[in-house]
Amino acid sequence: MRDFHQPRRSLAIAGEAMAATSHPLATLTAIDVLRRGGNAVDAATAASALLCVVEPQMTGIGGDCFVLYSPRAGLPKALNGSGRAPAKAQVSWYVDRGIKEITSRSPHAVTVPGAVDAWLTLHAEYGTKEWATLLQPAIDLAEAGMRLAPRVAFDFALEHAQFEHDADATKILKPNGKLPSVGDTLKFPALAATLKRIARDGRKGFYEGPVAQDIVAKLNALGGLHTVEDFAAQRSEWVTPISTDYRGYDVFECPPNGQGLAALMMLRVFAGYELGEGKLSEADRIHLLAETAKAAYAERDTVFGDPAAVKVPVERLLSEDWARIVRAAIRMDRAGTPASLEFAEHKHTVYLCIVDRDRNCVSFINSLFDTFGAGIMAPQSGVLLHSRGKTFRTVPGHPNAIAPNKRPLHTIIPGMLMKGGRAVMPFGVMGGHYQANGHAHYLSQILDRGLDPQAAAEQPRSFAIDGVLQLERGVTEAIADDLARRGHKIVRPEKPLGGAQAIWIDHATGTLTGGSDPRKDGMALGY
Repeated sequence: MRDFHQPRRSLAIAGEAMAATSHPLATLTAIDVLRRGGNAVDAATAASALLCVVEPQMTGIGGDCFVLYSPRAGLPKALNGSGRAPAKAQVSWYVDRGIKEITSRSPHAVTVPGAVDAWLTLHAEYGTKEWATLLQPAIDLAEAGMRLAPRVAFDFALEHAQFEHDADATKILKPNGKLPSVGDTLKFPALAATLKRIARDGRKGFYEGPVAQDIVAKLNALGGLHTVEDFAAQRSEWVTPISTDYRGYDVFECPPNGQGLAALMMLRVFAGYELGEGKLSEADRIHLLAETAKAAYAERDTVFGDPAAVKVPVERLLSEDWARIVRAAIRMDRAGTPASLEFAEHKHTVYLCIVDRDRNCVSFINSLFDTFGAGIMAPQSGVLLHSRGKTFRTVPGHPNAIAPNKRPLHTIIPGMLMKGGRAVMPFGVMGGHYQANGHAHYLSQILDRGLDPQAAAEQPRSFAIDGVLQLERGVTEAIADDLARRGHKIVRPEKPLGGAQAIWIDHATGTLTGGSDPRKDGMALGY
């Protein structure tokens, strides 16, 4: 039971179905679909499309998507909806031109967007409601205009420079030269027309014809190597999820090219410690999380990549031998050597989860990567393009070196907690590179400390990244001083660390309990 003297949220409680998203309108859209007889996939599709309108800085049809779908019984299915580099993207092309880094605003940061194909692939396999009906709420809002919620307005104010280099994006996102603020309305008429085309024509409405041609023309004008053939060839892929056991539960993640493996590696290390309530101080917990993250992320940046191009040693990295080596190197009184990430930090993603009346579950994540993606908008279609390709390296032989039709290392990772062959909690933690760290922290709050999904989302967060230890302001100065004495370089980040949604299923009572992160505008809601 939460302390009602504290200004925090209560759990969402329901018995029939539940949705948890990062924006109230998306949650309401999902609930409307569920109450009209739609299933979890139908609700997730409609909510994700709406989020592309109400959180344009975080997500869009110009981005990528990953999904874990768990039917009422049986193991979850993993869908990789990440896009690929152009067929002309030879690493030698970049080397010859002295391009040592792909920056976030570069056309080379744009891989073929995979989200729309992922939605259609998921819906074709498991959806029940008419495709066009599911996109209609997003179409209506794009035409009528969406009003900026507080967190969305915060991001606009902080990150508007990311799109102001592009006249087409600036015209839509900063109308009449004025940056929108809380409650202001933004309309997306070109995006609405594109969504209508997708509703009518399916994947051809995006990956062939006028929309694909518009996107390719914009990227080519900026120096991109994309072709309409690259777009026509884009396909999502059903893949086998990876998992590890933790405190009697099975934790499932999508395999590389995502970073879910790093979250499982961290849990393998945690399994060797007593982490129950009262077993460690909060400073000890943060220190252990930081030291474990350093080890897991160092491996991530060394060996993770597109499994079609490189062999990722999943079995070795999830072995007890690897976890034992990491534990042996951790000193509780002293910070280890900082691990510098090869990639800049990002926190710009939407995550949602749905549980329907039949207990089908969807764990669903969609992203532009950087805030406003690459900040590049195709003018006729209104598609704002992501920047996922910036994680590619231009170093020949690197596991994540750019190559024709290759998928980059991805940070967005949906999670699914299982027990006895049934899903007990779809969950996700937004926040770019933070996400693997966030998954391990969030699950430990629930499975070690006994917190509910809402309380776990409200806990102060930390992240060891690029040689520093980021601490949210919710971590007290006394704890920060303790960690500094251990050798951590403390930084207080301007933006909060990520966001989270989760829904817990009590199969014995039929009760659903959901949480939604107060760092975002969203909510969990059920009936």
